[in-house]
Amino acid sequence: MAAPIAEELAKKQQAISVAEFFEKNRQILGFDSAPRSLITTVKEAIDNSLDACEEAEILPDILLQIERAGKDNLTVIIEDNGPGIVKEQIPKVFAKLLYGSRFHALKQSRGQQGIGISASVLYSQLTSGRPTKIISTIGRDSPAHHFELMINTSTNDPEILKDEIVDWDRPHGTRVELEMEATYVKGRRQSISEYLKATAIVNPHARITFIEPDGNEIIFERATDKLPIPAKEILPHPHGIELGTLMKMMRYTERQKLGAFLRYSFTKIGLLTAEEICKAAGLDPELDPHEVTRDQTKKLLEAFKKVKIMAPPTDCLSPIGDKLVYKGLEKEYSVDFIATTTRTASVYSGSPFIVEVGIAYGGNLSKDDRIDIMRFANRVPLLYQQGGCVTTHAVESIKWKQYSLNQPGGGMPTGPAVLLIHVASTNVPFTSESKDAIADIPVIKDEIELAIKEVARKLNRFISKQGNLKKRREKEIIIEKVLPKMAEKLATTLDREIPDINPVVAKVMGNLLVRRNIKRDDGGKADVSIKVKNFSTKAFEFNLHEMIPFKAENVVPESKVITMGSDYDHVWKMKLSPGASKAVTYSLESVTEDEVARFGDLIVEGIEEELVTGAKAIKGIVV
Repeated sequence: MAAPIAEELAKKQQAISVAEFFEKNRQILGFDSAPRSLITTVKEAIDNSLDACEEAEILPDILLQIERAGKDNLTVIIEDNGPGIVKEQIPKVFAKLLYGSRFHALKQSRGQQGIGISASVLYSQLTSGRPTKIISTIGRDSPAHHFELMINTSTNDPEILKDEIVDWDRPHGTRVELEMEATYVKGRRQSISEYLKATAIVNPHARITFIEPDGNEIIFERATDKLPIPAKEILPHPHGIELGTLMKMMRYTERQKLGAFLRYSFTKIGLLTAEEICKAAGLDPELDPHEVTRDQTKKLLEAFKKVKIMAPPTDCLSPIGDKLVYKGLEKEYSVDFIATTTRTASVYSGSPFIVEVGIAYGGNLSKDDRIDIMRFANRVPLLYQQGGCVTTHAVESIKWKQYSLNQPGGGMPTGPAVLLIHVASTNVPFTSESKDAIADIPVIKDEIELAIKEVARKLNRFISKQGNLKKRREKEIIIEKVLPKMAEKLATTLDREIPDINPVVAKVMGNLLVRRNIKRDDGGKADVSIKVKNFSTKAFEFNLHEMIPFKAENVVPESKVITMGSDYDHVWKMKLSPGASKAVTYSLESVTEDEVARFGDLIVEGIEEELVTGAKAIKGIVV
């Protein structure tokens, strides 16, 4: 009886199309709820637009519009100024899963599997029954092709419902329109606006215009006009390569000698290094790699660890960089302090990766809530599965009390802070196809922890400094309350004018003292001198501003003049060592006593206000 049953079972066996599989398991790709399905679709489309623009060296200008399309449906429109897609490729790019150009390329890229946008097309047709509309043109002299597509899930092939040439006002680019069952939500972390905000922070070269369903327009302006340095394709690095992968590489290589195989299959292995590896493994460099046994492959893996091999090149990666992470955070958050760092490259399973971290603190951020963690992989925000991500685990493993942040229960710290963590890699080890979380790989976790601790130390110094400055300010207020009363009593006793106590306060506090003296003659001409003295024990570098409604003459030393309406802002750049002093002078041709009385405060830019006496102080940046 066994044979006939086996034959019947065999008849039921059949191949499953990948599109058909995901049709029945769409939650794997991030389409498990109406709000999340919308975010996943927007994410995949924005990723494609950014990648295409950067590969063509075009500053991205992306339009996202979401419209109501009935009771439960929304229409998503994404339009970019990228290089466009050639006609023959449009159906395959949008209506065939696992079709792309990046899966085998070992370089940093937002998308690699060829699933993203085609999965959105699949979800769109499943929930709305409507085709996806695409318009794309590759140049002014080329036609704009309009397609309406669906996916044949039985064969994973595109079905072309419409193919025509249309008029389109863009010189080059692509427009995608999908209708789907989805829900638009506002005012929470997992929303379209928050996703776009996060995207704008780590892609400061992009300009994104977002039109909400109610017609409200939000523009995320670019913070730089410099494109990221493009990532270059490289060979795998021998560190972290796995046994099965190495066996497969040798099985299918075209090289006939083991030494040549090592040199041309891996990065940073030259002639001498290949010979050292073979010697350490006890293998002949002339050996045919196709004949290498499993035990010999294990010896090669051990030799990779013994022989000193240079770190992988980083030109296959395109990190954001310290300055642009800073600019991105500064653009989207109003805070008191920002610190950033970019680690050197490390290797996981033969693939190099770089960790970047930024922390923003203070300002209008909530003091009582848990800190906000912004997770990114290859410049793409990760909004879901935060608890299952290595970045979160790395944050929780740090003792934040050492860095002046509370950590109730030893978990996530609390305080007015935003922590940005970016992992850039040629192969990010996601926990699932939906690419929501990074797997707990020890070497990646270690790098994230080191990067976080580096910016946390800077934050701790800032918080400590702020505490010291607060104490100084409190001390100065007490002094300023006591000394005036003493000076007033002394002046009354001696029948003299009440003296200026600012020099005494500056000396006691160890501050920068700024004093202005104006001498006016009977004709209205005034000679002005400004004296600055450093009573502290450290050097100060700052800009001194004198803003007056007159054009000064005979200015010594010469100042930089900025016209602001009817006022003139005279700016002197100064650097004073401890105990040093400087003076500037200028004259005014005709000024009344009332006008002299209305002179505003001098402004010191680049020093905390607690360290300045006799002038207003603003933080600023001295350049």
